[in-house]
Amino acid sequence: MTGSYGRGLLHLAAAVDQVGVFDAERYVELVRLAESGGLDFVTLDGRFGWTETDPLTVLAQVAPATRRIGLVPMATAPETAVAHLDRISRGRAGRWSEAPGPAPDQPVRVTDATEPAARQPAARYADVALVRAASSAQAAAVREELRAYAGESGRDPEALRVLVSLVVDLGDGERAAEPGHGGGGPRQTVQGPLYRGGPVDLAELVAGWHGEGAADGFHLVPAEPRRDLERLVNGTVALLQHRGLFRTFYPGSTLREHLGLARPAGQLAVP
Repeated sequence: MTGSYGRGLLHLAAAVDQVGVFDAERYVELVRLAESGGLDFVTLDGRFGWTETDPLTVLAQVAPATRRIGLVPMATAPETAVAHLDRISRGRAGRWSEAPGPAPDQPVRVTDATEPAARQPAARYADVALVRAASSAQAAAVREELRAYAGESGRDPEALRVLVSLVVDLGDGERAAEPGHGGGGPRQTVQGPLYRGGPVDLAELVAGWHGEGAADGFHLVPAEPRRDLERLVNGTVALLQHRGLFRTFYPGSTLREHLGLARPAGQLAVP
């Protein structure tokens, strides 16, 4: 089943950053876990891990060990390197851009549109805009601003996916979300908006914000990678799937298909 709720399909992504970890097999383990939950894509930030850690190199090793999930290295890289990742993953790569610009026929473009100055270029050129927001009202306002900019630039606002980026700490298991962290909304911290509580309350937050039209989905950053991603997939995502709000299988094989985005002109389908 591919579920929908509120406005359009719900999209979910997760970070797989692991501080001080370079062993590719440990990243493969996390990405496979995310893939088992049907997540649209994972991100890997080059600011984490050992100094030798290069997100593109790691994800190039992850690609053959996975089949469907999108792979987005959060680091600037030559177009040839991203194209290589897209080729070996058979259309599952995303390209991170601090300042997206025109670039036809390239992999899915992902950017951070939290700051006001980043929103116009994101609305004009990006496929996915990540936004750090501590309330559904804040997220909804930024989403509407991005969609308005997209329309002003002559672009279809429906061609842009706006995902709220939250740090999630699911260490309390099934306990209710702490005041100021969930329920009424995440708590603002120096690392960004933080949800701390149980997987069930997180599912309610995700479903509620999406149903209100505040976001097209969420990019979730586990506070403790292995523990929180497992609870996210087996708890939060499983509940959303049970309620018919999130997919239980991948209807396609490429990241564009997961996101419901049209292929660029001239790009062939991946068999």
